[in-house]
Amino acid sequence: MPGGPVARVLIDSPLPQLDQLFDYAVPERLRDVSRAGVRVRVPLRSGGRIAGGWLVELAEASDYRGELSELDDVVSEVPVLRPEVWALARAAADRAAGNASDILRVAIPGRYVRAERFWLASEADPGPLPTGLPPTPGSEPGRLEAGIEHGERMSLAADPRPVRLPTGEWVGAWAATLAQAAAHTLAADRSALVIVPDYRDQEQLAAALAASVDPRRVLRTDARQSGGERYRSFLEATRDEARIIVGNRSTVYAPAARLGLIAMWDDGDPLLTEPLAPGVHPRDAALIRQGQSGAALLFLAHTRSVEVERLVEIGWVAPVPAAGHVRPRVIPTEQQVALDPGSARIPSTAWREAQGAARVGPVLVQVARPGNAPLLACDRCREPARCAACGGALAIPRSGGDPRCVLCGASASAWRCPVCEGTKLRVVTVGASRTADELGRAFPDTRVVLSDGERPVLRVPAEPALVVATRGAEPVADGGYRAVLLLDGERMLLRESLRVAEDCLRWWSNAAALAAPGASVFLVGVAGAVASALATWRQAEWASTELAARRSLRFPPAVRVASVTASGAAVAAAIEAARTVDGVDVLGPVPVDDGLERAIVRFDYGAGPVVAREIRAEMVRVATERRRPVAGRPVRRPPVLRVRFDEPDVP
Repeated sequence: MPGGPVARVLIDSPLPQLDQLFDYAVPERLRDVSRAGVRVRVPLRSGGRIAGGWLVELAEASDYRGELSELDDVVSEVPVLRPEVWALARAAADRAAGNASDILRVAIPGRYVRAERFWLASEADPGPLPTGLPPTPGSEPGRLEAGIEHGERMSLAADPRPVRLPTGEWVGAWAATLAQAAAHTLAADRSALVIVPDYRDQEQLAAALAASVDPRRVLRTDARQSGGERYRSFLEATRDEARIIVGNRSTVYAPAARLGLIAMWDDGDPLLTEPLAPGVHPRDAALIRQGQSGAALLFLAHTRSVEVERLVEIGWVAPVPAAGHVRPRVIPTEQQVALDPGSARIPSTAWREAQGAARVGPVLVQVARPGNAPLLACDRCREPARCAACGGALAIPRSGGDPRCVLCGASASAWRCPVCEGTKLRVVTVGASRTADELGRAFPDTRVVLSDGERPVLRVPAEPALVVATRGAEPVADGGYRAVLLLDGERMLLRESLRVAEDCLRWWSNAAALAAPGASVFLVGVAGAVASALATWRQAEWASTELAARRSLRFPPAVRVASVTASGAAVAAAIEAARTVDGVDVLGPVPVDDGLERAIVRFDYGAGPVVAREIRAEMVRVATERRRPVAGRPVRRPPVLRVRFDEPDVP
């Protein structure tokens, strides 16, 4: 259509060769509804198929000299893709050698026609802006407010204690800090994005926000919402009124009018790791968006992540001095056998403290895992006991008897340690259910509360109780716990992961922060640097030491990494492409499942864009490689080249 407008469309496809803008002519019938940001349907030349996509921008003409295909349809007249979200998705995808459409699939909820029609018929009613706000707690008065006003990048250690809101509800002090920071941003008629790991954190943050902000100004993007509710919250965020948007990892991509603050709670929590391709961590997306928008950025946690510590040490993020904090009273203990019957592997000192505390209020007992079966390890070298047949963990059945595999059920009566040849086993982990049973027998007059992933409990009253919770599922106690027992530390540290010590320190710190001021927190069975960091509450110093150790070994986050998985020839070609960049080194390749191989590419941050481009070009080459069928042979499957940048558990 000579002289007509041209729509530049991003096709919603995981194919790397389609990760670019394609020009389409806009037919006369669609010109009134074709706007940047709307969902569209477009024809593909291959096979006459119709694909979905986003109209990214309109242009007066195309550089393509041939005849353009026309848009097939505009799915919705609502522009759901805002320019700032498109810029963020494009930059994040390029950094991870991924598809922008994959990120937009995470960022933009699926369309619900009824919710959209209801939203179009409604009028904006955001409520008044907050006024008369007190200074944000947790730091020097006015420090965070000044940082937000000037668009700084900040890291702050959270106040490790529960606090009571004006409504009478108890939350972690971190929630009050984030709520006040977001409220101060909103008071300046600017939006705030607050990213938290899961719904438990959202509940605390929502309660803290309700104390100072009109609820009409707060939007939630929650995986527990119905699809229609989530889509309507997203549409509300596209309006011109400033809002506070609270949610999990996808919230970092939410549209926001006049963005003034991006705040993230506990950025090192594994729940914030994005499982969907291309796997961009919301921390990295937040850093990109802060650079594009000029908004302030705040990382708040009890345990500073090693990634944030690197940003602090290079001067990219400013540490904010804490003020008014009350440090928990942490007592590391050596694991010992208590003489008290039913003591559930709790040292005698902690046992006596728990007995006294349970008479006046709730006591928290953190365990590593749910269930009843005790997991086992070698008594001599502490190697986790595994099934000789399938490699599953060994555990003692609830009914007793010989150890059995938790996966295949095979008996392990003749088990022998493959490391030290030992034959004696010891219990290293008892599940939450079994611990609750044991404590119930030992405290017959005390209520026992069990909280785990299947039976979540969000809060408990200030009444005598024993609360047995798996890590991350600890309820908030009114007034704080009168004592906290951190069990199974030895088992937690046995997990094979580069981040195991950091994760354990985070889990223990978050549980200790639920204790009432002055209450005892017992760390059972753990010694060394991690225990000292928890006892002295010097998590930032531990993170600095850990970063130095990883730097000496060229482990992330001192360097960036990319895992490459494919057939042997495809991996070799991808490695060869990456090695054209200075400073790149490769670990592997090693065999993995389905006859594939895997290699780890390591490179400095400055080389990241070039490495991503080289590997991306190889992904496109592999995806577009044509294989002619051979007579008499089965058709070969298309080649696979899977790439994941900055995978959290890859050294």
